[in-house]
Amino acid sequence: MAATERWILHVDMDAFYASVEQRDDPALRGRPVIVGGTGGRGVVAAASYEVRKFGVHSAMPMREALRRCPDAVCVQPRISHYAGESRRIFDVFHEFTPLVQGLSLDEAFLDVTGSIGALGPAEEIAVEIKHRIRERTQLTASVGVAPNKLVAKIASDLRKPDGIVVVRPGEVRALLDPLPIRRLFGLGAKTAPKVEALGIRTLGELSRANPASLRPIFGRYTERVQQRAAGIDDRPVVPDRDEKQVSAEETFDTDIADHARLRAEIVRLADKACARLRARELTAGCVTVKIRRRDFTTYTRQRHFEPPSQETRVVTAIALELLDAWLAAQPRAALRLLGVGVSELSPAAQLDLFTAPQTVRNRELDATVDRIREKFGKVALKPASALEPRPKRGTGP
Repeated sequence: MAATERWILHVDMDAFYASVEQRDDPALRGRPVIVGGTGGRGVVAAASYEVRKFGVHSAMPMREALRRCPDAVCVQPRISHYAGESRRIFDVFHEFTPLVQGLSLDEAFLDVTGSIGALGPAEEIAVEIKHRIRERTQLTASVGVAPNKLVAKIASDLRKPDGIVVVRPGEVRALLDPLPIRRLFGLGAKTAPKVEALGIRTLGELSRANPASLRPIFGRYTERVQQRAAGIDDRPVVPDRDEKQVSAEETFDTDIADHARLRAEIVRLADKACARLRARELTAGCVTVKIRRRDFTTYTRQRHFEPPSQETRVVTAIALELLDAWLAAQPRAALRLLGVGVSELSPAAQLDLFTAPQTVRNRELDATVDRIREKFGKVALKPASALEPRPKRGTGP
């Protein structure tokens, strides 16, 4: 039976902060507006379409923006106000699907695959979302409609402002192939020139290039980059959650006092928590170990870390250190429960092409383990350090 055809929307508000200011103050409508700090180190937070004609864009130093457009009107940001408008917009999204993954205040992915039967084709859903946003906020949005997140995000940027671009499964290559490589998220100012120096200018050329010529630039990620250039992307839309923590814990049938067994248990629980974290495409910035003694007294030990991660080895190492520190102070304690939780959750960032080698190895190992478990079951693999210690020879009957 064929898999269900996915339909993903990427909704991106048009010059969001600047558009809110122009809506709220009629005197700003039609004028070049820059939202941002005006101090010596001020940067552009948002630029209206009128000022973009002068080459002004977000993250540009304010001094340079005003040099390019001296007549621009500068407005101090009102982040709390924009956040309120964002909530109204996201309320619209949730009227169409529970699968809404916010990327910032002004953009989100929506998986509307399961809504099509009741609400009509994905294109009609996109049109209605745009209509409701305009009706309730007097703001415009641009929408990309496609079979996956990558293509939807690229499509939403092709017909701004107030645009809609629909890319059907058979049209992906026709849309992407002629586009410049810099349309591919992650190919920034440092990487793109290296690719262009090889004579590769378009996504089509990148997807068909000899992998050997690209490996000096992308290394082990060459195949993935070429797949993305071809529009291949199976990442799910991870809905926003109210949950603050992803965790795994175990209540033991018999209290455990042996430190080696307790360390093996903490490794297993950290592995389980990280697998759940990766399944949700989240990273964490804090590890918590939960410890309950036989008398039901419960302790927690916590550590924050940077940068946020979803790597099993990173979380396991911290969890073990927390457990060891507690056991050092309570060496004879017998435990009835252990748990590992990860919190300070955030959406997993796009792949960093220049990540440290150890981190790259950790991610590849985690991905391999996840694939094996998906195919053969969750118990197909266990970390070696999670196995219970074997009894020494000669101790048996």
